[in-house]
Amino acid sequence: MKKWKLIEKFLIKFIYEEITKTGLKKGILGLSGGIDSAVVAVLAKKALGDNFKAFLLPSQFSSKSSIEDAKKLCEKFDIDYEIISIAPLLEAYKIDDKVRFGNFSARMRMAVLYDKSAELNALVIGTSNKSELMLGYGTLFGDLASALNPIGDLYKTEIFEFAKYLGVNEEIISKPPSADLWEGQSDENELGYTYVVLDEVLRDFVDNRATKNELLEKYDKNLVEFVLKKIYQNQFKRKPPIIAKLKARTIGHDFLYERDIRL
Repeated sequence: MKKWKLIEKFLIKFIYEEITKTGLKKGILGLSGGIDSAVVAVLAKKALGDNFKAFLLPSQFSSKSSIEDAKKLCEKFDIDYEIISIAPLLEAYKIDDKVRFGNFSARMRMAVLYDKSAELNALVIGTSNKSELMLGYGTLFGDLASALNPIGDLYKTEIFEFAKYLGVNEEIISKPPSADLWEGQSDENELGYTYVVLDEVLRDFVDNRATKNELLEKYDKNLVEFVLKKIYQNQFKRKPPIIAKLKARTIGHDFLYERDIRL
């Protein structure tokens, strides 16, 4: 309990400071009815108060429970919200492939969010956890896009613990993890492993710096190969676009111009 209290306090301060240091006051996010966005929404409300707004962005394939769960969370924590359907955007661009359609849906949601951020003069707050980021389980310029991310250093299994501490609605905590991109979509079915299993390997490799041989001594070979392949294969999703170095001072190589800098 003490651990989560400290983390809560730190992340509330993080959200407030990272937004206000830009000269802005407001933050927004896409609230899916899932546990990650629920946790971030509760933190953002505590950090920004009335300067925070959630957007529910269902498609024609979203489950009714996702919207209802998101609305109940907003009512419980007094979060201002707006519902905008992305169904017309998806209808305008037909895609037969399920994965491509899911990626397109995620990008349409983020396109709406960034338009709303311009309208409201607000920053988009990210909701991807560390498990998703390390495995590359997310859509580039879709759900992976944001100006700041409070939970990117918390594994999925930690998010469940944190959500309970914060008082997130039980129906959100107990539902199987899903991006809700198509009917019946399940994160763990798509990945082929549960987050409990994946997080054990990720913690050992990422946080404890275990070697591949050390991992193979503890875990199934196929599981280790899967995790390591995903981490290295999807490194590009965790980095800004690489700029070809032609001059003495190149952005991203030599000149990391932090927005925190004070003249």
